[in-house]
Formats: sequence, structure tokens, C-alpha cells
Amino acid sequence: MMRLRPTRSRTFALHAAIAAIAGLALRLGLVLRFPAEAGDSAIYKELSQNWLHEHVYGIFYSTGLASSAMRVPGYPAFLALMDLLLRRGQGAVVLAQAFLDLGTCFLVAWLASRLAPQPHRSRIALAALWLAATCPLVANYAAVTLPEVLATFLTAAALIPMAGACIALEGDEGERSPWNTPWTTWFSAGLLVGLATLVRPESPLLLAALALVLAVRWRRRADWGKLTRVGALTAAGLLLPLAPWAARNWARFHQVQFLSPRYAASPDEYTPRGLYAWTATWLVRFRDVYLVPWNIGSDRVEIGDVSPAAFDSPSERARVAALLDQYNVTQRMTPEVDAGFAALARERTARHPLRTYLFVPLGRVATLWFTPRTELLPVSGHLWPFRQQWDDDPLGFSVTVFLGALNFFYVALAVAALWRAHRQRDALGPGVRTAVMLLVVFMVVRTAFLTQVETPEPRYVLECFPALLALGALVWLPRATPRWAGATRARRAARGES
Repeated sequence: MMRLRPTRSRTFALHAAIAAIAGLALRLGLVLRFPAEAGDSAIYKELSQNWLHEHVYGIFYSTGLASSAMRVPGYPAFLALMDLLLRRGQGAVVLAQAFLDLGTCFLVAWLASRLAPQPHRSRIALAALWLAATCPLVANYAAVTLPEVLATFLTAAALIPMAGACIALEGDEGERSPWNTPWTTWFSAGLLVGLATLVRPESPLLLAALALVLAVRWRRRADWGKLTRVGALTAAGLLLPLAPWAARNWARFHQVQFLSPRYAASPDEYTPRGLYAWTATWLVRFRDVYLVPWNIGSDRVEIGDVSPAAFDSPSERARVAALLDQYNVTQRMTPEVDAGFAALARERTARHPLRTYLFVPLGRVATLWFTPRTELLPVSGHLWPFRQQWDDDPLGFSVTVFLGALNFFYVALAVAALWRAHRQRDALGPGVRTAVMLLVVFMVVRTAFLTQVETPEPRYVLECFPALLALGALVWLPRATPRWAGATRARRAARGES
């Protein structure tokens, strides 16, 4: 915990209060001025209402109400709880999400403070709090019935004990050894990841990142026991909240299913795996997700809607047009049409394997991180052609440029902070460096995973923002003084480190 003198404590509280007021004003302005709906909102609402009123976690199909496992139950449970307690519909939900997202800002400040040396924790905490409170990219999602705000809150909460445990492992706090780190710290980290998994099923990537970092740290045979101990504790915490969901799925569907299915489709819906394999060879832009995959099964898809990147030759374009014509007759994907797309995917991958396995994923990384997040705002979100977009809607164009620039700013800030942390690595200590590595690896692992998702949506990386902003706050670390660096070297020498 941060220990401050009375005067500094009052100053810190005043700055924190101002940041909180600014952050709350931003979020209330977004939820009151720009309430939004998304395609998945109706599914989450129906699941929560059927669970609350019909006592069935399911969806109404043509045959009636049927149990479903197409979405994990965490966010529908949150919606049902808000309805039960507040009974004010979506207005109450988005207001609750505004306050919840403000809570995430304080968690980010707490996380950032753990990464700073003791004398500078209040400074770094305030920097992180201001960064998070004034960030509209996550706050914008408080205005829509989607799980991103709740998932981001739980992700930030899980990163705090993980970072603290990594710091304690190296003896940076209290000279703890790996065996003296409280078992509750590792267990609580796993428990929070389990709760996050009930909201977003890819949340165990947090533990995957932790496993990679600790596997490097404890790669020697003598340390494998420590790795096993931590793995068992975090796994136990992860499985505890997931066990009721898995038991329900076994009782209902006779399947051992801890997460939601990869293809969250209804029982009467065909999953176009061939189409997805084909789009994996060219789909990079978010707008193409709207035009092709999301229209399949609900609307026509014309050849003019498909990006030119999907064709290597006029004959290939003609084959795609013929397949789309077959689909458009009924607007339902059939195994025959899907097989045609699968064949195209195999041919394109055989011709250009680097395109499928490297260049398209890298393009998706750029889309995930740097697309202006305007999909919930009443602006087009288009930048090209610049002159035309400015003439048609100067305000919308300005908002799009601003939000796009913010993506670059936050990433650049984190990169600059990592460079400064590297330059001052002796002052930060080995435990903090391990915690920083955990945050970086988590963002890399999650991003790499999302490049393989059939419909890569930029909102999926919002769960990385607590780590990104906490790292970015380290830019405000002062330069290491000789006294500070000398004390750190003396502490390391006392532990027998070189």
C-alpha cells in the first residue's frame, strides 16, 4: 500500500477526486448522449430475461424456449441482477456500467502503482488514474449492452494479484521467497480469471500469459516444483466459478463444456467453416466483417461487397461470384457452397502461405489496435477520401481522427514507458520487471489469439487496456537518482545477485 505524509495524502486525494469526477462526467455524457445497441445486445438481454422470468437460461426458437450454451452466463447474470435490483431497463444498466468502468480506472491506478518504486507510487497511480479516467475508448462501451466493461473490470482486478505475486517472487517487497508468497494470492488470481471467463470465454489467456512468464523464470528443473504449485493454485481458482456452468452443461447437453462453443450458433444454424477459412486468407478490415461474414444467413452478399484482396485473378473472382449467387438464392449457407469456399481457401493458402499465416494476421493486428472505435457513435468512421469525408461531415471526421490518434497515443506511451523501464531496470528491481513482462506477454498473447477469430472486432482488445494504460503511466517515472540506483544495487548484492 502507498504510505503518504498527511499533506501529500490530502493532495493525492484531491487529485484523485478531480480525476474521478472528470472520468464520471465523461462516462455519464457518453451513456446519456449516445446510448447504443449492438447485434449481440439482443442475445444477452433475451438470455437474462428468460433466466430471470422463465427460470431457463435459453433462447426462444421456432420450437419454443430451449436451453442454450451459446454465451457464457456472466454478463446475462449481471443484466438480470441490474433488472432485479433497479428495474429501470437499459438506462440503469448503462449507468451501472459507467460507475463500474470508473472502478476499473482505480484498479488501473492500483496496478500501475505496484510497478513503481515506493517513493513514486502516488505519482504513478495518479498518472494511471488520469489516463484511464479520460480514456473514451473503453468508456464508450458503457453505453451499450455488451460485456466489454465488465470483462475489462475483471481483467484489471485479476492482473493486480498476478503482478503483486510476480513482484513478491523476486523479493522486491518484504524479501519474500517463492515459497512464502501467500497461496491466497495465486488462488485469488485464478478465481478472478475464472469470473472473467464467465463474461468473456477467452479470459484464460491471462493464465496462459502467466504460465509463459513463469516457465521462462523457472525453466530450471530445480524450480519445476514451484511452477507446479502455482499452476495448481491458479487452476483451482479458475475452475471454481466455472464448475457450476460445466455441471449445468453436462446435465442439459451431456457435454463437458466449461466455455461457450467456438462458433456460437443456434441449433438450427449451419456453421460456415469453409467460408471462415476463406476469409482468413484476406479479411483484414473491420468493414469487411460487416459486409461478408455478418451478412451470411441474414442478407444478400454481392460480389461488389467483397474486397479486391479476396481475389488473385479474374477467374477466382468469377468463382466467388458464382458461389455468392448460389447463396443469394435462399440466403442460407449450404454445405455445397461452403465446400466451394473451403476449396478456395486451400488453393489461396497453398499459393501464398505467408499471406494466410503472417500478413493477414499482421493486418488484423493493425485493425484490432488502431481502428477508430466509432461503431457506437453517430459518425461514419470513414477517413478516405479525406477531402470528401471532411466536406460531408467535418465533425464526424474530426471525431474519427481524434479517436484513431488516441489508439496510437496510448500504444506509443506504453512503448516509451517500456523503453524507460529498460533504461532504469536496476532501479525497478527484478520482480517489477517480471510483472511488466507479464503485462506485455498478456497483450501479445491475447492479440495473437484474436487474429485467428473469424470476425476480428476491435472491441476484443479493450481487455488489454488496463495493462496498456498501467504501463503507459510509467512514462512519468523520474530519472533514477544515484542514491536510488545505489540503494537498489546494494539490495540486489545482499541477495547474492550479480
